[in-house]
Amino acid sequence: MKSNSVNKKKKDNRSAESSTYGIIGSNMSFAASEAFKVLRTNLMFSIPTSEEKDYRVIGVTSSLKGEGKSTTAINLAYTVAQSGQRVVLIDADMRLPAINRRLQIRQSPGLSNLLARLCKANDSVVQSTLHENLYVIPAGDIPPNPAELLGSSYTEAVIKALSAAFDCIIFDLPPISSVADGLVISNLLDGMVVVVRQDYCDTASLAETMRQLEFLKVKILGFVLNCGDTSDNKYKYKNRYGYGYYKKPYRNDYYSEYKADKGEPMLAFDKNSSSDADGGGVV
Repeated sequence: MKSNSVNKKKKDNRSAESSTYGIIGSNMSFAASEAFKVLRTNLMFSIPTSEEKDYRVIGVTSSLKGEGKSTTAINLAYTVAQSGQRVVLIDADMRLPAINRRLQIRQSPGLSNLLARLCKANDSVVQSTLHENLYVIPAGDIPPNPAELLGSSYTEAVIKALSAAFDCIIFDLPPISSVADGLVISNLLDGMVVVVRQDYCDTASLAETMRQLEFLKVKILGFVLNCGDTSDNKYKYKNRYGYGYYKKPYRNDYYSEYKADKGEPMLAFDKNSSSDADGGGVV
């Protein structure tokens, strides 16, 4: 009985790495961990750096909701961070954020607040407890028009500022077939990783995703096959996702403090600085 009690306590005290949304970080099985290391290696070779551009910008998306793209983005970011690179994972799915729940961090301020110039850069970044080299920009408050925010010229300025502090920038983007948000910033990415869930994504949806990405000349870095419930290694993706109408109304005053000036953006990322896991930023 005592042993069972101890085991139950350990299970109840699991960190964000083993949340109910999927096995992430160091709690991945050996097979899953090795698979992400292979993915990391392939991506690093597919996107070589140079003196002119010493950082990488990667998008992670899927065709349909529920294919496991957010968990894939987290584990990819974690695996890249393990290699010694400083990584920032950005939850660009501002309609239905997932990263903050999976990593058990705050949602706001985040990307939407930063793009609307409602907060400073250092206020939007959280250091993840998964790895010392991994930072996160959560989605922020849900805005009325995510696609317009992502498609603004300010997004490019944010990426440029992030490149001064991070070696790799990874975007968790909405499914291609659901909304256009992921497509509007495709020109700012070095390439896209497409997550495909086995026995879930139909051929027509995947073909349409490919058509849209190819039409925009997006470099497809590769595909991640999510096998769903693999009981042998307990590597699961929970599919709690949905798009459509929101139960929570938008803030009517969301842009009331929008900084419309065209001057220097409120961005100040420093590669040599640090932050805490409670919501501090990279100053």
